[in-house]
Formats: sequence, C-alpha cells, structure tokens
Amino acid sequence: MKKYTIAIHGGAGTLVKGNMTSEKEKAYRDSLELALTNAYALLENGGSAMEVVEEAVVQLENSPLFNAGKGSVFTSTGTHEMDASIMDGSNLKAGAVTTITGIKNPISLAKDVMLHTEHVFLAGGGAMEFAKSLNYEILDPSYFHDDLRYQQWLSIRDTDGFQLDHSTRDSKFGTVGAVALDQAGNIAAATSTGGMTNKRYGRVGDSPMIGAGTYANNLTCAVSCTGSGEYFIRGVVAYEVSALMEFKGLSLDEAASEVINQRLLKIGGDGGLIAVDVHGNVTMPFNTEGMYRAMMTSEGVKKVSIYKD
Repeated sequence: MKKYTIAIHGGAGTLVKGNMTSEKEKAYRDSLELALTNAYALLENGGSAMEVVEEAVVQLENSPLFNAGKGSVFTSTGTHEMDASIMDGSNLKAGAVTTITGIKNPISLAKDVMLHTEHVFLAGGGAMEFAKSLNYEILDPSYFHDDLRYQQWLSIRDTDGFQLDHSTRDSKFGTVGAVALDQAGNIAAATSTGGMTNKRYGRVGDSPMIGAGTYANNLTCAVSCTGSGEYFIRGVVAYEVSALMEFKGLSLDEAASEVINQRLLKIGGDGGLIAVDVHGNVTMPFNTEGMYRAMMTSEGVKKVSIYKD
C-alpha cells in the first residue's frame, strides 16, 4: 500500500505553555483535530492532494480562532484583507490571491485562479472581479468581525505601528496551511491568512507568494509557512527547502531545519513551516515558542501539538 499523509498548521509564535487557559487550548486542539480528520477522510477515500489541502484550509478558514477567513485581523482602516495560495506538485501549477475582501474561503478562490485562468496571482479589485465572474458570494463585513481581533486593532489603530498576529501572548494566532501526499503519489500545499493587524498600504506578506510562503514539487516536497512574512519573502523560504533537497541532496528534515533554524534566524526572521515529501515523511520545525500543528499518516501516526515537544 502506498503511503499518504497530511499535515496542517494554524500559525507559529509566542505560545508559552501556561499562558493559555485550558479551555482555550482545548478549543484550538479541537479545531485542529476537526480540520485534520475531515481532510484525512478525503485523503483516505482517494482524494487528490489538491482537494485535501483545500479542504483542510477551508476548515481552518471557517474557524474564528485562526487569522484566516472568518478570524482575519483588521487593517488600519478597519477592514479585512485576505491572502491565499495553493500549488500542485505534480505539474507546478499554482493559484494565488491577495488583498481580497468578503470572500468566505480565499483558498478556494486561489484554486480557481489556477483552474480557470492562465494566470497565477490576482490582486485586489481584479481578484474581486474574477470572484464575481464565478458568482462567489461577497459576505458582509460582520461575518469576519471578532471581538478579540477588534480589541487587538483598537489598541494600536491610532499609531503608526502594526502587529504580527503571532507576536502577542494574549491574542489569537495565525496564518493557516496544509500539505499532503495522496495515494497517487502527488503532493500539494496551501496557505491562507488575514495578514497583520493595522497593516497599511495594501501590505502583502509571504502567504500568497509562490516560493516564499507556499511551494510544492513532486521532485522534492510541499511546504506551507507561517511567521514574520517579510523575512520569509526575503529568504524565499518555501522554495529554499525544496532547493536544498534537489540540489544539495538534503533530507526533508535536514532542509527544513537548515532554513528555519539557521538561514531564517540569520536574517532576523521567526516562524515555522510544515512540509511533506513524496515518500510520506513529514517535518514541522519552528523557531518560536510554539506552533499550532497536526499531522496524520496512513501508517497510523497522528499528532496534534501546540508547544515544543
């Protein structure tokens, strides 16, 4: 029997054990477990890696606990601007959207960019025009409103500052993503985010950028990142993992550890990633106190974690 595997993340950052109530910790674990088991059921029933990563991210986007979809943070003008990307390792096709509003599941729109256009990356008004052409429902801003996110924004909205969602201990944490290896031996990756609180000027992070926040190639691995986006862009982090495997012969674990614990730290970046290779190996390194993460394999291995083991 061929191996198949899925891994998901809900953001990395200042997750100090003991700082979170047991109720809140259980809520995060339950949300991760729900996304994991639903996506794994699809994988087990022969679903493609692309279908599986989309399903996992949709589940996380629908939870107000994570900074993506329903739980997206507020921009400097009190709106929600969301980003997402997805990539198919079997053919290197990809789709991405950025600074979109009112879309319940940005990851599905990113996939439609890949499937129904000749492009990879659509932004802002153009992405919204494309969504409307496919009859996407544009939801009222009230759907995305969350009191904790709102208070987070109010505390800094009259300043020039912005706040990485994973940088404060009492806030909800982040960017979501998924990687998978299916029964046909193909891999895929997907990432979705609401960006950073109080962001201005149409700021775009690494999540929708192929090669920075998301990458998949059947020759090597599938990667989804989370953390300080500007540094992940500068380090071309997702592709860097693949390149170290392809050109230096490193294992998945070696390549991911080198990038997160050496190269990213060297330029001042923090965060983590999840990755899977075509042999079913999984790695989930991070250089912060914690990262919401989970994985499940056809060999019966299952893990749902928040803190360092």
